[in-house]
Amino acid sequence: MLLLQRRQGCGKMKTMKRPTFSWRYVLIALGLVVAAYLVMNFNNRIATLRRLTMQREVVAARLAGMQQTMTSLETQIARATSEAAVIEWAYQEGNLVRPGDNPVVPLPPAGSTPVPTPTPATTRSIVPNWQVWLWLFADTGAP
Repeated sequence: MLLLQRRQGCGKMKTMKRPTFSWRYVLIALGLVVAAYLVMNFNNRIATLRRLTMQREVVAARLAGMQQTMTSLETQIARATSEAAVIEWAYQEGNLVRPGDNPVVPLPPAGSTPVPTPTPATTRSIVPNWQVWLWLFADTGAP
């Protein structure tokens, strides 16, 4: 369909074509929008996969550490409940003796007094105020 338009001032008529509407352009634009959505969705899924993979690796490392700790604790429990460990503890830490043993207790010589160990006195050095402020603001080595 042709539209007629009149110019101002001239009296001539000019014919203009009406822009054609094509479903082809609409389908192409719709296809581009769908493709962009699919690309963004795929990118989001890949980012989620990476995040979950890193979390799985962290959890797997923690699990391995906890399994090693559990194995070590089970070994310690087995050792502590054995008869040999109980006898060893009784002799070394429990100060127990078996019938027939002669316990020996070391005693200090008669008339001796223990000498106390002197504790050294700490001396504080006096630091000028400007060095303290410089240390606080500049975070240099402590005065």
